Amino acid sequence: MPTSFTVVPVEAQGEERGPAERDGQRQEEEDDDERDRGSGDGIARESSPFINSAEMDRGNVYEGKNMALFEEEMDSNPMVSSLLNKLANYTNLTQGVVEHEADEDSKRKEVKVPRMGTFIGVYLPCLQNILGVILFLRLTWIVGTAGVLESFIIVFMCCACTMLTAISMSAIATNGVVPAGGSYYMISRSLGPEFGGAVGLCFYLGTTFAGAMYILGTIEILLTYISPSAAIFKAEEAGEETEAMLNNMRVYGTCIIILMAIVVFVGVKYVNKLALVFLACVILSIIAIYAGVIKTAFDPPDFPICLLGNRTLSKRSFDVCAKFTESNNETKTTALWRLFCDSSLLNATCDDYFSLNDVTEIQGIPGIMSGVLTDNLWSTYSEKGSIVEKKDQPSVAGSEETKMGGLPYVFTDIMTYFTMLVGIYFPSVTGIMAGSNRSGDLKDAQKSIPTGTILAISTTSFIYLSCIVLFGACIEGVILRDKFGEAVNGNLVVGTLAWPSPWVIVIGSFFSTCGAGLQSLTGAPRLLQAIARDGIVPFIQVFGHGKANGEPTWALLLTAGICEIGILIASLDSVAPILSMFFLMCYMFVNLACAVQTLLRTPNWRPRFKYYHWTLSFLGMSLCLALMFICSWYYALIAMLIAGCIYKYIEYRGAEKEWGDGIRGLSLNAARYALLRVEDGPPHTKNWRPQLLVLLNLDSEQLVKHPRLLSFTSQLKAGKGLTIVGSVLQGIYLDKCTETQKAEENIKALMGVEKTKGFCQIVVSPNFRDGISYLIQSAGLGGMKHNTVLMAWPQSWKQTDNRFSWKNFVDTVRETTAAQQALLVAKNIDLFPTNQERFTEGNIDVWWIVHDGGMLMLLPFLLRQHKVWRKCKMRIFTVAQMDDNSIQMKKDLQMFLYHLRLNAEVEVVEMFENDISAFTYEKTLMMEQRSQMLKQMQLSKNEREREAQLIHDRNTASHSAPVVKASVAAAVPEKVQMTWTKEKFVAEKHKNKDSNVSGFKDIFNMKPNQSNVRRMHTAVKLNGVVLNKSQHAQLVLLNMPGPPKNRKGDENYMEFLEVLTEGLDRVLLVRGSGREVITIYS
Repeated sequence: MPTSFTVVPVEAQGEERGPAERDGQRQEEEDDDERDRGSGDGIARESSPFINSAEMDRGNVYEGKNMALFEEEMDSNPMVSSLLNKLANYTNLTQGVVEHEADEDSKRKEVKVPRMGTFIGVYLPCLQNILGVILFLRLTWIVGTAGVLESFIIVFMCCACTMLTAISMSAIATNGVVPAGGSYYMISRSLGPEFGGAVGLCFYLGTTFAGAMYILGTIEILLTYISPSAAIFKAEEAGEETEAMLNNMRVYGTCIIILMAIVVFVGVKYVNKLALVFLACVILSIIAIYAGVIKTAFDPPDFPICLLGNRTLSKRSFDVCAKFTESNNETKTTALWRLFCDSSLLNATCDDYFSLNDVTEIQGIPGIMSGVLTDNLWSTYSEKGSIVEKKDQPSVAGSEETKMGGLPYVFTDIMTYFTMLVGIYFPSVTGIMAGSNRSGDLKDAQKSIPTGTILAISTTSFIYLSCIVLFGACIEGVILRDKFGEAVNGNLVVGTLAWPSPWVIVIGSFFSTCGAGLQSLTGAPRLLQAIARDGIVPFIQVFGHGKANGEPTWALLLTAGICEIGILIASLDSVAPILSMFFLMCYMFVNLACAVQTLLRTPNWRPRFKYYHWTLSFLGMSLCLALMFICSWYYALIAMLIAGCIYKYIEYRGAEKEWGDGIRGLSLNAARYALLRVEDGPPHTKNWRPQLLVLLNLDSEQLVKHPRLLSFTSQLKAGKGLTIVGSVLQGIYLDKCTETQKAEENIKALMGVEKTKGFCQIVVSPNFRDGISYLIQSAGLGGMKHNTVLMAWPQSWKQTDNRFSWKNFVDTVRETTAAQQALLVAKNIDLFPTNQERFTEGNIDVWWIVHDGGMLMLLPFLLRQHKVWRKCKMRIFTVAQMDDNSIQMKKDLQMFLYHLRLNAEVEVVEMFENDISAFTYEKTLMMEQRSQMLKQMQLSKNEREREAQLIHDRNTASHSAPVVKASVAAAVPEKVQMTWTKEKFVAEKHKNKDSNVSGFKDIFNMKPNQSNVRRMHTAVKLNGVVLNKSQHAQLVLLNMPGPPKNRKGDENYMEFLEVLTEGLDRVLLVRGSGREVITIYS
């Protein structure tokens, strides 16, 4: 800390200081001189920036005297200049203040200063991720099946979805610095750890399955278009081609995934270096397609298609598209003839349809000027195994009995319909997060991410939409519907359109799908590692570890394993909808995050990207949800179930994280709205439930004295309604800040252990009694206030060192009554069960003496909802007086309970008037003597406590008549550490002699108050009846009588309650609030 100096005039120094101060000053000056010298040379040390001086550093922490007013706070609140200096040296994480990310990710290595711009850092990666396998392998088939119009709708819907998501993402990404982590980081910090973890894992699964899809696409290109002879499994019989292909996919896919995993494990840098090569392949392929389209306008390529009637024939098994040929005036049958007929002879028996229809040849790519677009406008959906037919071609129907399995037709391999095509197509528009995933490497992420992402989506949307129209305008419909290009000699359909050669597309698409698979296997493990290192999902924390350089080894193994599941599915058309679900869910939550933040108008929501609106985000979210169910309703439900399970798991077991997320803000807004809606007055009787204020006592270590009180609270509440756990610390708040925090932490920890859901409130007050009063008056907020106070019985109220506890207790009873709140007092609270105990039998006995709103009926019902008390039976006892008809009372009570829908045994106990016993009379007398003695004895504090204890001990030891000697001769109890000598006793006796002597005489000659005798009689009689019936009950609930209106009898009131509950193990004294809390009406 800086030293404080007092400036005084030089002349006055000697006068104002005493000798000791002058000596002290001299010593300080000598010390300063010693410090200012160099290494004994007498020259003052030079103030140089190159000298590492700790003292100088300390002295220069607060430069200048302008900020002296704030210097004591500068340890916690740095000067603006130092904050800005640190921000200027920013790398990837916020450093100006110690925030959660800086704390949690302190082990992360510092990255180099990012230098990537919008084009290289965002635009090209997004382009590479969006354009891919679906464009080359499935888009022509989608156009042919759905028609140009419906394909346009499919692509437009998907592109609109990603564009709206990109707008929302841009708003989130520009609302502050987004460290490397991309979409997961954005969602988790915007929507909280539960949503973040659930959506993060969904995004991870989507990326992993995308890897499987790209690998399947790679194998399909390899085995169908590049090297069909490389297939391991061959179709032995007609119709087995699909199964053989799937098995080939599984074998090759497993090999490729192992190979790719090894490549990723060995070095990611090679994958990143090859990324540009793969991107070049994609761009060249697209240019080739556009060049081919232009060329078709004046020179269409020659790709003839062979049709039999209106059925398309596969050219894999024959060369000549004719039934027979003529050479040298000789007619010869062709290979096609032999496929349809039983021999090569002209009189052979042939297929009926083959005989009736002619073989014709048409151009597969008639060109953009041919007008084929009008034929391809409308959809042609079909069943699995149906033949691809040309609509307007003449055809004569043959016999339906002929088996078509071995004939060289082009068949559809799956059943097609609109929603299925949406699911297959959607993965081709994913990849919009590629830019935000690289946010740590960008020069200006807040500018680059929106610009690059939206430009990339616009570019790819244009490419997709234009390709749909161009494919429909250039290519014959039967070729478009021919998924594997069988009618064009097994060529890739897009390849037939490309210029200069189909191989440009084949090789380009092969490398691009290969590269995309590698990128997925590189990105997915890092995403999983980021989630694991956040520590919000405990069971995946092992995947946060990796190699020494931070490469996620374990996450890579898991990713390869999940990828293998996709490979074993083996069909690209089956895998595509799965990853569509996970990506759509991720995009849906990005939109939700933006909408929530915008609607809440949180002060921290200040995106630099201004072109967003909550309606756009909401529209994007709705579109994502609609697309999920359009693609596949059962996949959508499964994906939601997985996300829901992860959400609940994180909520239940995950780490507590405070990320200032939107869901927390939404909760606060909802809570505020609900509190304003809740009426400030009391709720309707049907909605009444005990909203508890639990008053806890703390020991000197700020630990809870009676933890079972919280156990009982959780058993009574079962997580429903409001619970406020309050305690009072005696003292001044400024002095007790640390103790208050410690007490709050201890109480919250115990609440967690006892599973008590509620709030903690600590009040510091000059005295204990006022603190409790403050809690009763002010705990809660608006309509969410407590209506019931729960506290433990003060066991030590008779002890001399705690003589005010009974006063506090009685005042609390009075104040709850004044505040119209119910009061529950648990006696022998330490004998109450814990939450782990289970009563297998026993009774909860209710002694209903007076009706005060029905609390006594309601409490056992609520307790029996909990596992601890579930097997206990409820018994209700009521007391009949001399004039009451006990039989009729029992019938009425049974009917009342029937209407209340409560199951309980009913018993009416008759308590007849009889004479007041001598024991009752004597007990009352002793009680009043003890009370009177405390008031009259003018002794010192210790001696007054001693005298009170002696009389108490004498009363409890024997019921014989009191003698003065006993007060001197009785044994000294443990609590009072003093000895009464004869001299001291005589001295005290002679002090103020007259009043003392008369006082003692009055005490031992007094007669008990008749009102107190009657009360004691009731307590003794009622206690006897209760003991007789309920001594072995697991819990006894009793009406708690109110304190006397005359405050002089407060101590007697405590004695009455003590007598009333004597001999019972667990007692809950219940005092109602005076309003009905239970009703027979629905």
